[in-house]
Amino acid sequence: MSNEKYYVPHGTYWPIIGSIGISTLFIGFANQMHDVSWGWPVMVLGFAITAFMMFGWLGTVVTESVSGMYNSQVDRSFRWGMSWFIFSEVMFFAAFFGALLYARVLSVPWLGGEYNNIYTPQLWEGFKASWPLLTTPGDVGQNGVAFSTNFKLVNTWGLPALNTGLLLTSGVTLTYAHHALRAGHRDALMAWMLATIALGVVFLGFQITEYGHAYHDGLKLTSGIYGSTFYLLTGFHGFHVTIGVIMLTVILYRIQKGHFNLENHFAFEGVAWYWHFVDVVWLGLFIFVYWI
Repeated sequence: MSNEKYYVPHGTYWPIIGSIGISTLFIGFANQMHDVSWGWPVMVLGFAITAFMMFGWLGTVVTESVSGMYNSQVDRSFRWGMSWFIFSEVMFFAAFFGALLYARVLSVPWLGGEYNNIYTPQLWEGFKASWPLLTTPGDVGQNGVAFSTNFKLVNTWGLPALNTGLLLTSGVTLTYAHHALRAGHRDALMAWMLATIALGVVFLGFQITEYGHAYHDGLKLTSGIYGSTFYLLTGFHGFHVTIGVIMLTVILYRIQKGHFNLENHFAFEGVAWYWHFVDVVWLGLFIFVYWI
């Protein structure tokens, strides 16, 4: 129910379905990583349940919103919720950036014998305590997986620089879309939204191309600490861009349905916050992973 001061939501079964879906997804994923035969189908089942929950729960929220059930208190709750969600995402990437900087600034110099520590400067033939470590021992690890050696770095001013321009431009087009929404210019709003989505899709296409070239040049997850941090940071960022493109597409669909107006359009703003966050993370990636 709703009144001028506070909104009390009705009971719902969606959280239970979501818990079942996410648990099933991770159980399947963990067993798939250990080559258990039933891991893959259980993982797919968990993903399907989770997707069903997302469509159902968010659909319920949209229906309640457009029917006028929410008030200003609910709007503030949504804004705080999205703010804390983005903060958690900041901490998520901060952990990976921290691992990268720790390895680069502390671990590699230590292994080279700096700071009067006990490590020998010659861990293996050809070892040099410089970043990135382009040569690794190449020993065989667990399950017979060989660690890759002698990889090439991705050209900073090739696809990474191009993708930087694309993502920054997408932030500008999304801002223009927001201004068009507030001004009531529907055609301009849809055009700028389509441009933003297109730029995001092209970004993902170029990142896939970049991964293909990097893998061909020997840069893999098994390419030492540089390879693992490179793919974890850029891969998770690409996953966030994918989620962002899906969110923008949903918002575009809702725009076509006429769900937003000057006073009530937080769903658009929340997705815009998320997309700008993705832009900022990429700038950090471009500087600390590709450039310096």
